[in-house]
Amino acid sequence: MADSIPQRTISDFKGKLTGGGVRPNLFEVQVNFPDNIDQAIQGGSEFNGETFRFMCKASSLPASNVASIEIPFRGRLLKVAGDRTIDPWTVTVINDENFNHRKAFEAWAQNIAQYGDSSGLTNPNDYMGQATVYQLGRNDAGRQGEGTTATNASILAEYKFVDIFPTAVSAIDLSYDTENSIEEFTVDFAVQYYFPV
Repeated sequence: MADSIPQRTISDFKGKLTGGGVRPNLFEVQVNFPDNIDQAIQGGSEFNGETFRFMCKASSLPASNVASIEIPFRGRLLKVAGDRTIDPWTVTVINDENFNHRKAFEAWAQNIAQYGDSSGLTNPNDYMGQATVYQLGRNDAGRQGEGTTATNASILAEYKFVDIFPTAVSAIDLSYDTENSIEEFTVDFAVQYYFPV
């Protein structure tokens, strides 16, 4: 067993911090609505999935949860791996004056469970969509040299969310006291599973 470790310097740390570290504000989210809901939204508003990539203000990379099962044995507990669980996934959306994204998520939720009665879509394939979260790097993937205009952000990590549907579209608080701010709302999704690409 070694009785010492090398001294670590700030320069050593700098040499190990690849790319200067990942920035949490460099990301992009793509949500793909179910086909029939997407068509209903297109007919009622000018919702555009490409615009959503700009209006999604906050998201998260998914948590990974594998439960532990405890099995007692002679006064001790043996821990073995249990089942994977998936946390709800939340995005924060900036509201524009067209209310396009708000209307889109309300329409999706309306198709799952109607406002006026208990009817709604019953086939999961009809109301579940997909999503992708991209963690972006600071460097340009296509940069050729200094002075080149950035055209393509490098993708550092990519997560696919499979069979999602909204479980809550949050309130937007209105108040005379609120100034110098833009409306935003959150959408909570149930997620069947996700995987890193």
